[in-house]
Amino acid sequence: MRVFKMALSLLFIFAVQTVVAAETGTALKAEAIKKEPFSDAKTIAALNAGDKVNILKKDGGWLKVKSAKGNGWVRMLSVRKGTAKKDKNLADSFKGLASGRAGTGKVVATTGIRGLDEEELKSAKFNADELKLAESFATTRAEAQSFARQGKLKARSFAYLPLPN
Repeated sequence: MRVFKMALSLLFIFAVQTVVAAETGTALKAEAIKKEPFSDAKTIAALNAGDKVNILKKDGGWLKVKSAKGNGWVRMLSVRKGTAKKDKNLADSFKGLASGRAGTGKVVATTGIRGLDEEELKSAKFNADELKLAESFATTRAEAQSFARQGKLKARSFAYLPLPN
């Protein structure tokens, strides 16, 4: 009986450690929580910027999260692991996303997301609404230059690679 209680206690300790080991994160922006890791999946809840989440699983460019608002899937780039910091301006808030840097160290992480497979390419259809949506993200040269100045970016000239023979 004593061995059984000891085994049960150890099992409980390992189970608790597994639950505690889930990573935490913070939503960087408003984001829909989806039932499945697909952009056209049913939306079951919505996160606001700053909402805390527990990260349960990763699948491609998606994270399965548990939050006070619901459990489901969100885009990986919408969540910062750990606690998000309040940035002074818009340019600073995007620097962390663009570089993949997490903290003050020199460690850089990248996100690998597979592209479309042959079947998805064959079944693709033109969607005028999606094209208009993509075009709506265009910016003017002046807006881009203003953004670069805020981020203290500098223009650099470089030579293009020679064309193959």
